[in-house]
Amino acid sequence: MQEEPAALHTDLTYQHTNQIEILTDPTALKSVLAWFDQFQASPIPRQIWLQCQLALVEGFTNAVRHAHAGLPANTPIHIEVSVSAQAIDIRIWDQGPGFDLNEVLKTKLKADGTQIEQDEGGRGLKIMYLVADQLTYDVDQQGNCLHLHKTYA
Repeated sequence: MQEEPAALHTDLTYQHTNQIEILTDPTALKSVLAWFDQFQASPIPRQIWLQCQLALVEGFTNAVRHAHAGLPANTPIHIEVSVSAQAIDIRIWDQGPGFDLNEVLKTKLKADGTQIEQDEGGRGLKIMYLVADQLTYDVDQQGNCLHLHKTYA
């Protein structure tokens, strides 16, 4: 009996990381979205890419409207996206006063992720919370970092 040829070794590693720095300007969202388009051709399933795009919009908008409220318009917001064959990580750094993400989520969301209050407050956090497998907001050397991690493989 003839042996089957050895299976070709397929390298499943994929890594694409890029970053952008945007000034505190709500009209800069168009540039952020155009920049994020580069990740559309990656191994991210289309539906997850769209969800992450929405989470990015909410995270950037929150940084402009809330974290940088009252700060000079030239205050930068730093965004980094890292994509692998298994997951996407979105990090958004702001220079604002910061907040306790877990405390805000407790007051805005029920345990199942549904919103407690009927007002619009916390809508963006709810979206990010529902999209992410992990959502954190911590301080590091670049400022306050909102980190969304989503696994898809």
